[in-house]
Amino acid sequence: MQLDPVEYAILSQSVIAAAREMGVKLIRSAYSTILREARDGSAALLDAAGGTVAQAELIPMQLGSIGRVFQPCAAMFPAATLEEGDFLVINDPYSGGQHLQDVFFFHPVFFEGAVIGFAASVAHHLDIGGGSPGLNAGARDLYAEGLIIPPMKVNMARDWYGADGQGGGFQRLLRANVRVPQQTMGDFDAQIAANAIGVLRMQELARRYGVAKLRATMAGLQDYSERRMRAAISAVPDGTYHGEASLDTDGLGSGKVTVRAAVTVAGDGITVDFAGTDPQVGTNLNAPFASVISASVSCLKAALTSPDIPFNDGSLRPITVTAPPGCLLNPRHPAPVRARMLSTSRAWNAVMMAIAQAVPEKVIAQGYDTTTAFCLSWLSPVSGWSVYLEVYGGGYGAGLGNDGCDAVDNPLSNCSNTPVEAMDQDFSFFRVLDYALRPDSCGSGARRGGLGFSRSYAILVDGPLVSHYSDRFTGQASGIFGGGPGASGRCEVLRDGKVISLRSQDSFGLQRGDVVTISLGGGGGYGKPAERPAALVAHDLADGVISAARAEAWAAQG
Repeated sequence: MQLDPVEYAILSQSVIAAAREMGVKLIRSAYSTILREARDGSAALLDAAGGTVAQAELIPMQLGSIGRVFQPCAAMFPAATLEEGDFLVINDPYSGGQHLQDVFFFHPVFFEGAVIGFAASVAHHLDIGGGSPGLNAGARDLYAEGLIIPPMKVNMARDWYGADGQGGGFQRLLRANVRVPQQTMGDFDAQIAANAIGVLRMQELARRYGVAKLRATMAGLQDYSERRMRAAISAVPDGTYHGEASLDTDGLGSGKVTVRAAVTVAGDGITVDFAGTDPQVGTNLNAPFASVISASVSCLKAALTSPDIPFNDGSLRPITVTAPPGCLLNPRHPAPVRARMLSTSRAWNAVMMAIAQAVPEKVIAQGYDTTTAFCLSWLSPVSGWSVYLEVYGGGYGAGLGNDGCDAVDNPLSNCSNTPVEAMDQDFSFFRVLDYALRPDSCGSGARRGGLGFSRSYAILVDGPLVSHYSDRFTGQASGIFGGGPGASGRCEVLRDGKVISLRSQDSFGLQRGDVVTISLGGGGGYGKPAERPAALVAHDLADGVISAARAEAWAAQG
């Protein structure tokens, strides 16, 4: 259908605005700090075939491949078999999902008896069961990580609300398997509310402009993104470029684990092949393939295109991603995958390193690029479980003409920090003592990397557990084109005047009076340190970003 340009502009922006409104509804309706404050969730609108049309600007990892996550649900429950009130659910990483904590809800949009699209939302849930509250750092298979939800069709009236008002069977099943039901179930309700807004807005647009025009607009948006992506790829010299990046450890003491990428540019298409990547490991560092697609496409889009291109299914069409079964980036069932952001961040680094050989002016140095999931939990004898979970980033990598951002999440996560006031409001078993940037943690360069940061928690009761996964406790974010590396991270417990150092993936029992400090590393620098303008060095010194000794060391480097 040929659309009038003015109508297309209005309709396409209306669809994008609806997806953004869904994202706002999701965050503002949430109960847990991980969703309400850190914004670890996403929302999107899909066409009737399950292709992503528009999404809220929240978490790239959760949405880059949401259409791929939807397909196993659609294969089992085709749109023609759905009825009013049905919705689809999945979190199983071996059926198309990502990791168990990210639960996807897909609500069909009915109009005049037919499904014209889907409203989708995903949230990282604070606790989804498993062997430890919030985060089981020691999981050795998927079953220890939480409740597994294969592709399912659920009915709102029957399975969620229930005839007696006490909750339907599916809701009761979820509630029975989580330690903090008020927060977890509240976040599920936030997903339902977000999807309801998406359904309503799509129906309003169909009623106002007609289904044919709405469908044509959704297809047009995807085609537009595809054209823009292909045009950007066409500007990259043809060839095959190689990159690699490593995790510090497999978590079992067997040394580094390396991701290897071969990026082939041919005309207006790109193939990313992770052949040669190390085999899957026995810890939660493995990454399901849907996450690898997200990481690869997000990296290429960030490096090669402008931010105004809508990130939808059309963006993925020019890009093919492959990874050998049984490797770190495409593990075999039932390997644990909770910390898949660590491996996919190294996939991002490897792809960026490869692309740097073709378009050096478009890339950035490595940032700390490590999703540090940090969890404090406590079973109160009076009120039951309290679970605090936060996702940390670190320093961003520097680029051509710009310093790396200080103390931000990594490119695949994009979460916000949780304000100390929100933690004081929700949790009584700890207090935040210190929250600060780490001077001298940035990589040197003509443009410096971003600073890392640290947070310290005073433990107020006996018996809490700290659990976390991270990386680059021994390794560092590499600089590029002569830039220096960022600082490493660490996690320490101060007990009775003695410092206890924890591993990068660890759990540790706490006592009253302990102080837990998590420190995140900095980003790598871009270009030679000696080429950094003196005015910028002086500005860094004045701001306390670097010390005088560090400034002198930079000046001495070639």
